Amino acid sequence: MSFLKNIFRKKDEPIKSYDDFWTWFQNNEKDFYDIVKSRQNIEKGFFDKLSPKLGELKEGYFYLTGMFDENTVELVLTADGNTKNIVFIEELVASAPNINGWKFTALKPALNIEDVSIEMAGLKFNSENLYFYSNDLPNYPDEIDICIIHNDMNDDNRQQIINGTYIFLDNYLGELDFVNNIDNLQVIAKSEAKKELVSIEKLKDFLNWRQKEFVEKYNGVRYDTENDEYSMMEAELESGNILLAVINTNLLEWDRKASHPWLAAMTLKYDGSKNNGMPNNADYELLGSIEDEIMLSLKDKDGNLNIGRQTASNERDIYFACKDFRKVSKTLYEIQKKYGDRFEIEYDIYKDKYWQTFERFKQH
Repeated sequence: MSFLKNIFRKKDEPIKSYDDFWTWFQNNEKDFYDIVKSRQNIEKGFFDKLSPKLGELKEGYFYLTGMFDENTVELVLTADGNTKNIVFIEELVASAPNINGWKFTALKPALNIEDVSIEMAGLKFNSENLYFYSNDLPNYPDEIDICIIHNDMNDDNRQQIINGTYIFLDNYLGELDFVNNIDNLQVIAKSEAKKELVSIEKLKDFLNWRQKEFVEKYNGVRYDTENDEYSMMEAELESGNILLAVINTNLLEWDRKASHPWLAAMTLKYDGSKNNGMPNNADYELLGSIEDEIMLSLKDKDGNLNIGRQTASNERDIYFACKDFRKVSKTLYEIQKKYGDRFEIEYDIYKDKYWQTFERFKQH
């Protein structure tokens, strides 16, 4: 019977795990290798087959390929700037088998400045026409706020210059360092600059120095929420509906917020049309259970701090501040998959070292 079952199996089983993906890839890698090495028909022969298989695992996998050396094809998997997908890129590559003739890389690696030259829409991006300077923010001393200047920016090409500059930095700094080491970025014209311009080739050293200072300042910082008190806040919206928030106001007064620079916000949408925008009893209970489930996974001792929640206008928002984005990315994705049939669920993970997102909740 097992023999007959094998005959009638579908040629391509659904991809449900990293192992499934790499099994499929190994079954096709010789064809892919020849396609990339010949530089012929890469889009149709490789990418058009790779993309749907990655999509079966999860949305958000992007990729680049080329010859690493004469006999080795490199496949770079990238999150394309989306922080909440980085951990899945890293895990997929970490699970890759050794395949002769292949090199698998998680996230775009950093390149030497002389190896980075981008050309888009007739515009060039390189060490000869890009500069930077850093802004000092007295109220937010740990923020790394960078202005990038392109010699040729004007009102007509501003968006193209911004897009090209981001691609340049992604390649020069490397995808992970770009995400981790810059908090705020603005691309401006030379006429808008307010400080002395520094050659872009010095940006990497500047950011490494700032990041080293930051790590030394906050190394080992922990916060224990066990004895904190949560405050109930109530407000009336313009619609007449009520907004209810339960917020850890003790935590919002903490003076070392920057040690947990990543904020996560999950929104669960329910039908509150018959209850002035509030959940019905069944939804209320389930929303509470979901929040408890998240908190069991994201513990303060591991660098994940629950800020609280807000409920209004058919939405429950749950907030966390985290030392790192990886654990919270996985937790919220699993919650989205598990309860997506009950609620419309979205989540975002972004950097906000001073938790300015929550200023509205602080008790002045």
